[in-house]
Amino acid sequence: MERFGVKSAPSRNRSKTALYVTPQDRVTEFGSELHEDGGKLFCTSCNVVLNHVRKSAINDHLKSKTHTKRKAEFEEQNVRKKQRTLTASLQCNSTAQPEKSSVIQDFVKMCLEANIPLEKADHPAVRAFLSRYVKNGSSIPKSEQLRKAYLPDGYDNENQLINTEDR
Repeated sequence: MERFGVKSAPSRNRSKTALYVTPQDRVTEFGSELHEDGGKLFCTSCNVVLNHVRKSAINDHLKSKTHTKRKAEFEEQNVRKKQRTLTASLQCNSTAQPEKSSVIQDFVKMCLEANIPLEKADHPAVRAFLSRYVKNGSSIPKSEQLRKAYLPDGYDNENQLINTEDR
């Protein structure tokens, strides 16, 4: 063909993937059908990870029979559950941990200052009150664990305060 001056058509080796599209871009594009967590794109009703790079893969999933079936089941339920990545779940727990610890330490300090035995925390009425009216109150452990884990911390903190006041 080159002899007659005809050149072959240029090859199209270019990939058809969107290189600079993030999962969050796909969420804004498709609305509440999808959600993003930890850099991954999830189908909200199916709880499966989708390839955010290829729009056709998302469209195929949204048109599939399993998606429409799960979407109908999902809309019947009043509880909206969104799947999360493991790292996001662990980060959430680690941010709540200091708050939980401070509530427990404050509870132990209050009991000590008011001369309330720690065994009273095991009473069912006290447990019900704490879980209902105190934020993170249900996370307060039983008296044995309070004595072993949190009482020494409170004792050390009080000793440091007394020592600094004496100087």
